[in-house]
Order: sequence, then C-alpha cells, then structure tokens
Amino acid sequence: MNLRDLDDEALVNRVRDGDREAYRPLVERYQQPLFRMAFARVRDEEEARDIVQAAFVKGWTHLDGFRADSSFLTWMRRIVENLCTDHARKRTRRKTGSYDDAVAARDEDGEILQAHHGDDPGKAAANRELRERIGAALDQLPEDQRRILLLREIDGLSYKEIAEFVGIPEGTVMSRLFYARKRVQAILREEDSAP
Repeated sequence: MNLRDLDDEALVNRVRDGDREAYRPLVERYQQPLFRMAFARVRDEEEARDIVQAAFVKGWTHLDGFRADSSFLTWMRRIVENLCTDHARKRTRRKTGSYDDAVAARDEDGEILQAHHGDDPGKAAANRELRERIGAALDQLPEDQRRILLLREIDGLSYKEIAEFVGIPEGTVMSRLFYARKRVQAILREEDSAP
C-alpha cells in the first residue's frame, strides 16, 4: 500500500505506531499551504521556510497532542501561527528588517513571477508601492481582524474553516472580516487623499 493514498488520520496513527515514513506524506501534502500562510505573515521567504520546517518538527515531537477533533492541517496551522507570532515578537525586539520587494516578487519555489519580467518600470514601481501600502494597512489592523483577513484572503479558508481554526462562531468571522476589509479600504483612501 502506498502511504500517499492514506488519509491524514491513518497516517498519524501509523506514525504513532512507530512508522516514521508515514510522516513524509503529511509534510508533502501540507508544506506549500503552510508556507503560504507563514510567508503572508512574516513576508520573508527564508524565514517562512524556517518556520514551516520548525512547525513540522514540532508537529512530529508533539504528535501525541494531536486530537482528531480538528483536521491535521488545522492543527498544523495553529502551530505555524504560534511560531509566526513568536517570530514577530522577536522581530519587534530586534527592530530589524524591512519589507523586501525582491522576496515578494518570487513564488514559493523561489522563481521570479512572470508579472515581474515586464518592461514597464512604472508599473513595477506602482505594484511595489501598492504592496507596501497594503502591508502597512494590514499592520494597522487589530490582531484579531488581521488574522481573519489573512486566513481568508491569503490562505483561502472558508468562513467555516476559519471559525474552526480560530475557535469563534462563523458570524464573528464574517463580522471581523467585514470590519477588517472596511478598515483597510479606509486607510488606503486616507493615504490617497493626503496632500
């Protein structure tokens, strides 16, 4: 039997029973969505990769703490989110790093995005400026709103998945998402109208 054909719960049970190879399909299955999630939060490709790697190590060492009341991916998202929060705290203490557009211009495999091969430097500058403005607007949101907005817009989770992940009702998810979007739009409008 091919391990890749097993569902998450069966793989987790095999790992718990001593089959170390059963963890590999879980890593292969979820490393890209977890990378996208980490990258959206830390905005640095190498740091995002380090966080995801640390998350899988933590998942391996704490697999006995996984309960099947949520999906393996949801459990791993919580680990990644906690590691991103820790990273942000350390970064705040260090006061280092700025938004690196060269990283944003690459996909998760490190390849330059096709959109950035264009010959229009004005368009490239406008895109860079917009990304910076949106990033700055996101940084101004309260953490609970920013978290919901990133889970929806970057990770592509449904309202139900976000509610399960965060542990709040779907109505609260919709409300926070509504106010987060409204606030980002207002911040961007304020910047546009400033002299």
